[in-house]
Amino acid sequence: MPAPLPGPAEDAEGRRMVLYSVLGQIPPGKVVSYGQLAELAGLGRAARWVGRTLGQLPVDTRLPWHRVLGAGGRLSLALGTPSGDEQRARLRAEGVAVVNNRVDMSRHGWRPMEHSG
Repeated sequence: MPAPLPGPAEDAEGRRMVLYSVLGQIPPGKVVSYGQLAELAGLGRAARWVGRTLGQLPVDTRLPWHRVLGAGGRLSLALGTPSGDEQRARLRAEGVAVVNNRVDMSRHGWRPMEHSG
């Protein structure tokens, strides 16, 4: 059995730090899916872990958690809940259209290679 690869993602705290680092890079007006965020952070297919981890962020976090959506641009936080209403308000304030509980990923999806200098 091969030895585990060294690196920051080998422990839980390291995984969170990598996740937060990538999350912090998502520009205003752009969104990613939980699965895409996991991939971008080098965490493989850890979409559910990403969702649970973001759900544990402190209330006063400055990280743009509201820019992370379910597959296909679906908002996973329920309409009428404090966090769901806050997510919709933050997205709309950034110019992201929310229609039928979805965001058009082709229009608002973040593609880091297109935004790098």
